[in-house]
Amino acid sequence: MPRKSFERELQELQDELLTLGSMVEQAITDSVESLKRRDRDEARRLIKEDRDMNEMRYALEAKALTLIATQQPMAGDLRIIAAVLSLASELERIGDYAKGIAKINLMMGDEPLLKPLIDVPRMAEKTRSMLNRALQAFAERDVELARSIPAEDDEVDGLYNQVYRELLTYIISDPRTIDQATYLLWVSHNLERAADRVVNICERVIFTVTGRLVEMKSEDDKEVTYDQYEAP
Repeated sequence: MPRKSFERELQELQDELLTLGSMVEQAITDSVESLKRRDRDEARRLIKEDRDMNEMRYALEAKALTLIATQQPMAGDLRIIAAVLSLASELERIGDYAKGIAKINLMMGDEPLLKPLIDVPRMAEKTRSMLNRALQAFAERDVELARSIPAEDDEVDGLYNQVYRELLTYIISDPRTIDQATYLLWVSHNLERAADRVVNICERVIFTVTGRLVEMKSEDDKEVTYDQYEAP
């Protein structure tokens, strides 16, 4: 395959990854919005749409593996292809968390929300914003942007802890709220885990550009670099 043709297919692969990322971003937002409205039809749509995202992930993997098998990518190109494989997997898992929120919406049946959702939507918006910028960092090969995002995971963790404490107060005050409180705790946990996946994406972006494996440590604003895993 001529170099120009290979570069075109490699760019198409990255563009399709970003399309998947946009779908996942929207799923995060829509899952929490449908929960706020107790819109079960929307929840069913999101669960169905998750299958489309799964199929897109595997199509990306097939295309990436075909490029590896049929070409001889240079070191930089190979890191990009490996990044697509890794990011597609992370995005699919984040999509699963959004689907999980939609399923919780259905599990709650006709019951109204225990309380108005305030911190949960904040978690969703922060996670969506982090993901958007992480994908931008990948598209633009922006290492500094990728390094700056993981610290924001602490904000998501802080909101999760706040939700946990508030729901625990409801349970202590009235044990009959335990089911509803548990559902909302699952929702916040899904968002907290989604933000953790975004941190993984940032680490992969840094590796793609620099060839160095960096583990971001947002809790103490440090990062650990494993130079022994430095790629060519």
